[in-house]
Amino acid sequence: MASSSGTKNGVGPPRSLSRRMTRTPTMVEGEDDTSAVDSELVPSSLASIAPILRVANEIEKENPRVAYLCRFHAFEKAHRMDPTSSGRGVRQFKTYLLHRLQREELETEPTLEGNDPREIQKYYQLFYKRKIRDGQSTKKPEEMAKIYQIANVLYDVLRAVVPSSIVDDETRSIAKYVEEKREQHEHYNILPLYAVGFKPAIMELPEIKRALQAIRDVDNLDVSQTPDGKDRSFTDILEWLALRFGFQKGNVANQREHLILLLANMDVRNRDIQDYEQERHLDSNTVQRLMDNIFKNYQSWCKYLHCTPNLECSWGEKRQQSQLLYIGLYLLIWGEASNIRFMPECLCYIFHRMANELYGTLFGNVQHVSGGTYQTVPHDEEFFLREVVTPIYQVLREEARRNKEGKASHSSWRNYDDINEYFWTKKCFKLGWPMDKTADFFRHSDAVKPAKGGNQGSIGKSKPKTNFVEVRTFLHLYRSFDRMWIFFILALQAMIIIAWHQRLSSGVLFDEDVLRTVLSIFITAAILNFLRAVLDIILSLNAWRNLKFTQILRYLLKFAVAAFWVVVMPIAYSRSVMSPSGIMRFFSNLGADWQNQSLYNYCIAIYLIPNILAALLFLFPFLRRSMERSNWRIITLLMWWAQPKLYIGRGMHEDMFSLLKYTLFWITLLISKLAFSYYVEILPLIEPTQTIMNISVSSYDWHEFFPNATNNIGVVIAIWAPIILVYFMDTQIWYAIFSTVIGGIQGAFSHLGEIRTLGMLRSRFENVPSAFNKRLVPYSKEEMKRHQQDNTLERRNIAKFSQVWNEFILSMRNEDLISHRERDLLLVPYSPSDVTVVQWPPFLLSSKIPIALDMAKDFKEKEDSDLFRKIKSDDFMYSAIVECYETLREVLIAFLEDEDEKEVIREICHKVEVSIDQRRFLSEFKMSGLPLFNDKLDKFLNLLVSDNKDPELYRSQIINKLQDIIEIIIQDVMNNGHEVLKIEKKFERVNIGLSDSISWREKKLVDVSLFFANSLFMNMPSAPKVRNMLSFSVLTPYFDEDVLYSADELKLENEDGITIPFYLQKIYPDEWKNFEERIKDQNLGHADKDRLELERQWVSYRGQTLFRTVRGMMYYRDALELQCFLDFSDHNDNAIIGGYRTIDENHRNYRIIKEQAQALADLKFTYVVSCQIYGAQKKSSEPRDRSCYVNILNLMLTYPSLRVAYIDEREETIDGKNEKVYYSVLVKGGEKLDEEIYRLKLPGPPRAIGEGKPENQNHAIVFTRGEALQTIDMNQDNYFEEAFKMRNVLEEFLKTHHGQRRPTILGLREHIFTGSVSSLAWFMSNQETSFVTIGQRVLASPLRVRFHYGHPDIFDRIFHLTRGGISKASKTINLSEDVFSGYNSTMRRGYVTHHEYIQVGKGRDVGMNQISQFEAKVASGNGEQTLSRDVYRLGRRFDFYRMLSFYFTTVGFYFSSMVTVLTVYVFLYGRLYMVLSGLERRILEDPTIRQSKALEQALATQSFFQLGLLLVLPMVMEIGLERGFRTAIGDFIIMQLQLASVFFTFQLGTKVHYYGRTILHGGSKYRATGRGFVVRHAKFAENYRMYSRSHFVKGLELFILLVVYVVYGHSYRSSSLFFFITFSMWFLVASWLFAPFVFNPSGFDWQKTVDDWTDWKRWMGNRGGIGISLDKSWESWWNAEQEHLKYTNIRGRVLEIILAFRFFIYQYGIVYQLKIAHQSKSIVVYGLSWFVMLVALVVLKLVSMGRRRFGTDFQLMFRILKALLFLGFVSVMTVLFVVAGLVVSDIFAAILAFMPTGWAIILIAQACGPCLKGVGFWDSVMELSRAYEAIMGLIIFMPIAVLSWFPFVSEFQTRLLFNQAFSRGLQISMILAGKKDKTSSS
Repeated sequence: MASSSGTKNGVGPPRSLSRRMTRTPTMVEGEDDTSAVDSELVPSSLASIAPILRVANEIEKENPRVAYLCRFHAFEKAHRMDPTSSGRGVRQFKTYLLHRLQREELETEPTLEGNDPREIQKYYQLFYKRKIRDGQSTKKPEEMAKIYQIANVLYDVLRAVVPSSIVDDETRSIAKYVEEKREQHEHYNILPLYAVGFKPAIMELPEIKRALQAIRDVDNLDVSQTPDGKDRSFTDILEWLALRFGFQKGNVANQREHLILLLANMDVRNRDIQDYEQERHLDSNTVQRLMDNIFKNYQSWCKYLHCTPNLECSWGEKRQQSQLLYIGLYLLIWGEASNIRFMPECLCYIFHRMANELYGTLFGNVQHVSGGTYQTVPHDEEFFLREVVTPIYQVLREEARRNKEGKASHSSWRNYDDINEYFWTKKCFKLGWPMDKTADFFRHSDAVKPAKGGNQGSIGKSKPKTNFVEVRTFLHLYRSFDRMWIFFILALQAMIIIAWHQRLSSGVLFDEDVLRTVLSIFITAAILNFLRAVLDIILSLNAWRNLKFTQILRYLLKFAVAAFWVVVMPIAYSRSVMSPSGIMRFFSNLGADWQNQSLYNYCIAIYLIPNILAALLFLFPFLRRSMERSNWRIITLLMWWAQPKLYIGRGMHEDMFSLLKYTLFWITLLISKLAFSYYVEILPLIEPTQTIMNISVSSYDWHEFFPNATNNIGVVIAIWAPIILVYFMDTQIWYAIFSTVIGGIQGAFSHLGEIRTLGMLRSRFENVPSAFNKRLVPYSKEEMKRHQQDNTLERRNIAKFSQVWNEFILSMRNEDLISHRERDLLLVPYSPSDVTVVQWPPFLLSSKIPIALDMAKDFKEKEDSDLFRKIKSDDFMYSAIVECYETLREVLIAFLEDEDEKEVIREICHKVEVSIDQRRFLSEFKMSGLPLFNDKLDKFLNLLVSDNKDPELYRSQIINKLQDIIEIIIQDVMNNGHEVLKIEKKFERVNIGLSDSISWREKKLVDVSLFFANSLFMNMPSAPKVRNMLSFSVLTPYFDEDVLYSADELKLENEDGITIPFYLQKIYPDEWKNFEERIKDQNLGHADKDRLELERQWVSYRGQTLFRTVRGMMYYRDALELQCFLDFSDHNDNAIIGGYRTIDENHRNYRIIKEQAQALADLKFTYVVSCQIYGAQKKSSEPRDRSCYVNILNLMLTYPSLRVAYIDEREETIDGKNEKVYYSVLVKGGEKLDEEIYRLKLPGPPRAIGEGKPENQNHAIVFTRGEALQTIDMNQDNYFEEAFKMRNVLEEFLKTHHGQRRPTILGLREHIFTGSVSSLAWFMSNQETSFVTIGQRVLASPLRVRFHYGHPDIFDRIFHLTRGGISKASKTINLSEDVFSGYNSTMRRGYVTHHEYIQVGKGRDVGMNQISQFEAKVASGNGEQTLSRDVYRLGRRFDFYRMLSFYFTTVGFYFSSMVTVLTVYVFLYGRLYMVLSGLERRILEDPTIRQSKALEQALATQSFFQLGLLLVLPMVMEIGLERGFRTAIGDFIIMQLQLASVFFTFQLGTKVHYYGRTILHGGSKYRATGRGFVVRHAKFAENYRMYSRSHFVKGLELFILLVVYVVYGHSYRSSSLFFFITFSMWFLVASWLFAPFVFNPSGFDWQKTVDDWTDWKRWMGNRGGIGISLDKSWESWWNAEQEHLKYTNIRGRVLEIILAFRFFIYQYGIVYQLKIAHQSKSIVVYGLSWFVMLVALVVLKLVSMGRRRFGTDFQLMFRILKALLFLGFVSVMTVLFVVAGLVVSDIFAAILAFMPTGWAIILIAQACGPCLKGVGFWDSVMELSRAYEAIMGLIIFMPIAVLSWFPFVSEFQTRLLFNQAFSRGLQISMILAGKKDKTSSS
């Protein structure tokens, strides 16, 4: 392969290797970018050759032959690494590389020397001289890092190509020098710690120098040895720790920078910059404070376990070194802990043991326990990973495998919490140190042994859960919130008792008997407490083996005490009743020997003692908090009965003021709720109930099994059951009302919405600069005094404001939100010294000049002062006049070239100014001439900005207009104008070149950010200087979503022929025009760029893409650089007056300012995007993956400070086997490709254990920096003006709340930017906006239950990294991972606040199916939360009122939604029972009952919930606050006209279905909703698949219920309230059945309806099977729909069967209503109906079997069979009609009766699926199900088909769905019809 010159004397690459390679197809066909293939598509098992190929690509242009040698060396190395090409993709890659080498061998020749060995040596020497020796002091550190990397690779290649005997001395000396200096020139993240020569500004910062000096203090530390026995030097304490404990090199480098930045940022806030010149060391308080923050959780853990913290430090000079060693050790442990980071107390244990070793090494070398000495054995760099992290990881992984991808029960495996809670007990110390791998902790749940055939079989029991078991049952709601349920049940009982007696006596409350009866509630309380005790035992059984004895004893004692009270209370109560009977007599006799008749009262007093004590502690929250947090054993013993001791959840009680606020909120709410329930729901029903119970019913319409039942108890239950459900649900309604009112009041007091319109902005704009400077500009008191003394403060304030305002406007222009002209109108001119007034943005001065001219022209007074007073009363008018006057003067003087003519202008101006000073202006100037002057001036200025095509013509026009102006001034405006022209002036010499640099703009109003202006008047902390602000990071998790839309995606047309760009051009027409204007602007440099690339960016910036998110987040850096400039400019007036954009970077002082600004931005801000599969995308040959990789790479190249973290999966040979090894890698953008910064080996794949998103965040969080961390999702955006407020909001972390508590999570509001796409997007936008504003405002204060609801909250980073991270990751249970971090923070004594003066953009789902997927995901997540230990602990450990807040704002909302729907079912089934049994006709026709509307009044309340009106209340309030209540009412009306209630009612069904199914059966999973532009038509089959079980089946059931009730019911037909209730139910049915089609674009288009029907029939008919997707076959979909039943437990199956039995009531009731039954009530009638049902099923089975067996081969026999069946059917029907008295109505009634029965049979069969499959009945069940599905589909499809027949329906639907877009001129009908205007789009 090599040339002949390269193979002489046996040197050079050998030829033989190529002949041994098998020829196979190349890896990538048709790949143009070969360099990318070479270096970036290297198989994971050959990853080490990638740097060699990168170098080859880098040097190819300089020396192709050396590049060829590099590739050949890479090929040889690859062949040595994998000689058999067994690795994935290795054979293809080697073949490709071989072909390229064969080609290059012929095409390249040595150019420097005669052969290859001398060629590469010569090139190596030249490379050293040019790049290293000469560039050492001039090149930047990142450039030198790359150069040294190339030099190292070149020398490796040189050694492989050149025999060592002929390597010359110069080459050897160069290689030695490079090797020595290599570590100083490695790629770095933020700090080039070892840079020599050119040092970046960040390394010159004194705080960085001091921090670096502190960690490099290694005096007194023992010299370490490497594992091979050699002495190893170290430069800092982290290297020493790594050698001592065996940490990875990448981890050490990462945590070194992390620690330096933490120390520097904390230190600089403690002192002035001048202090660094005097003090050469870190402030001791800095290190102490950092140590306190990091080890606060560790010290708390030690106190909890009663062990001494291993944090002993020496005193004196070396104390700081000791402290830093402990901090460094913890950070190194945390940095390498991988998935164990989710287990903070496990980290505490590891640190505790290692700190003990560290202490022994440093001080005395003596072990605490044994007294022996520590042996400082050197460890290799993977020792910690191998010996500590991996064993614990394997425990986690084995447990995760038992999860079976979320299909296994939670109780059968241990999650992160279970294993972490193992370290809450002293049992963890039994693990020893080094950890005993044979300990029980490391024995996996299943002892795995090889089975026959090599398969693995599992034996043994699973290990018990720790402290809590997540059992799938609704009983968790009672167990977690038992106090609430007990309160409501007791209140209900008391109200019913009082209402029952109030009918008899008005003074019921003072009646002794009534009071005694009311006291029976304590019996109920005892029973409910007994239920709680039973649940505590049953639901925690699987954890008993892990519980302490004291915990088990407490459970048993609680049960015994509860059982005692259940027995004692009824006995004592029976003794207090005067004449007991029945069971009361029995209980009374039991206590007959007791003579004290007030025993019951004594029992109550004793029973209430714990409650009284709890109430007292409630009133003294500080006492309760102290007692719960105490680790004293005596207090623990006292608290033992009330609350089991746990490490978390102690002392969460709020301060007295907060407690009073939310207590008052809930007391007021509960009084309102109970009063309403009493007077509206309970009291009106008492009288009808008593009447019903007294009516005697002797005959029924069906066979009554209990004819002798007394008091018509069935009717009473049917009437009261829905009312009781409403009673338990309507607190949610009251909460919505109260929170809306309180939130609105709070918002008003927070100054929200004070600037709502442009008119308001204009009127207050003059106050904006001062507000801006007060809020956003840091001034010390001394600076303020200094500026006030020299009267420059206002000018400087306006100058500073103008910098920021203009950057904000320019960012809007770059985003194409405004045009060039609008930009110019909105910019504030930088204030030059020759303008005497503030120059406001032109849009504020709009129309001020014409108004002033009219005022002057019509002014009749003689006094100048009156006119000037009128003008000066409007500041903007005065500024406009002065600015125009001074600008016109300068323009005219600048245009004239003749000095005498210039003097004329100056003379005129002098006369104007003198006349004004002497108040003679009106007498010396004629105001009547001003309009004419204005017209001429306008023409002159228009001419100036016109195109200058013909210079001579242009000059003559300019001269002409100029002469006209001078003539009008002299003759028509001035009274004595001729005095000015002493000699004739022609005004012909003009400088027309000046017109190119002057522009005169019209005044125009443009909508700007009102929120930003408004926020300046809200309460926010003062801004610190950038140097003193808290440092922060932003973290965005990314998987494989869109980064940047590709060219193919832009060209792709949907089914209507619409492309994304065309659609967006219609949605955002103004922004598209602005974009086209921008790319055509020569000054912006876009003209030569690729238009397609710019168009891709424009489209992507309007989607929910990573490109948009990154651009938005990088505004933080832009804002920081501007803020630094403003901070530095305090010492340089010229800089600020001149303007940020006008900085001359060639000027040394300004260049230093710019570099310092960038350095401080690096110090304060880091942005990490966790692109988990970036490594796989890089190596993939799939077009989409390659596109994602290239786009992410381009982002890094565009934004140099952006960092990308990813999981790198490699194949490595370990002990002769190929194994996958995983690394966490951080990269940044290099010159053309990414550059690796850090690489950390992981114990295994992170996602194998937890949920994807939190694991993605967790692996990347080690690369973040700073004291705060903002979590940003992939669908978010940011705005420059909001980024400017970031340093203000970070100051909230330093504010103490109610004592010593500082916030741990700062909640921010979101701006939903997807509301303009469609009406659905608008509904979602309004709903989400109301939640993130008014909703979270009330949650934070007064309720104090705000948690973390996703992004963009800001975390106290150090607090959370030591307490388990920013989310929880256990599979399935932590599906809603975000909210659990809020729970975790609260239980660990965190403090969550909410702030509305800053906002971050957020996208939401915009299509019906997208929204439903999102709602399903959230509802499933809430279902899992209901089962979780976090909700249980918060529900139990919050005080009563805070617990109510917690319930109704989290899982309670979903349960209330479920109860709302359940109320409809209970009401209708109760009515069905009464109607079909005949009880309604016999009882409710009683006049007393008939006139009562109590039931309707009581049920009316739940209809508001049902119609979705509750969700609208907060929306209306928030829109009213921020945009005015007239707008809010208008929006509300429009929303109702656009069927918002239909949408919200439909989503109610989504919530209920997925919440209930998740709790009963599980099956919750992450649902990717997609974030594209979803305005497409969804096919009928697609909608059916998505909504069949959640909506259609339930909707049809309710429809049948309503039909049966309408047909057979007789009551309340005249009641308007009853109409409202039944209307709400019909509305619910219609919404659930047809909402997906109403909100489906082109849902009623005839052609699409026809296509949908064809698609539906094909889908229904296709057979399923392995590999057949759900959208291709009904069978596949039907099987998948029962997935949850395959993995549910026996309890879930039994419950499904019980619920299915409700469908049998139809058949039982209706058959007795048939005419053919002849009013017989015999049970035989029902038996005959089942005979008919069975015959029908047998016939269907025969037809099915006949079709399958005879349909093909015996066609005639099959036809005869069908004919016989038909004749038999006709004969039977004839006999029934003629003989038995069957009528036509009976046939329809029979359909109503038997159809539900068939569905019940299907449901029961599905629940018993495994049994039926065994006996061969499953196919029959499937065919019956197919028939039912076809009927359901037909019923739903028919109305759609009918409506589609009328064209106007489709047009109306389009206008309804896209009304928002229509109001902005959107041609959506053209879009949906596909009538694309090719000309306009091109």
